[in-house]
Amino acid sequence: MKRNYEDPVYAEWRLAVYKRDNFTCQMPRCKRKSSLQAHHIRKWSSASILRFDVQNGITLCRNCHKEVNGHEEQYEGLFLDIIRGKNG
Repeated sequence: MKRNYEDPVYAEWRLAVYKRDNFTCQMPRCKRKSSLQAHHIRKWSSASILRFDVQNGITLCRNCHKEVNGHEEQYEGLFLDIIRGKNG
């Protein structure tokens, strides 16, 4: 399934991720509030059941998202820890 960025369900997921993360990049030591993108912690292509699960998303700025792309597995544990910390 190809991602449709205009899909209302996708837009709702993305906004929920941004709100939870206070519209701030969650990469440690970054904290940018501009050029934000919602990143799927477990990849869109391989974790279809988690595509619209807010707990599978994290807010990254464009630069940090570029750093993560292609290396998702290396960041998965870090991002899941950050999300768990928000959920108490």
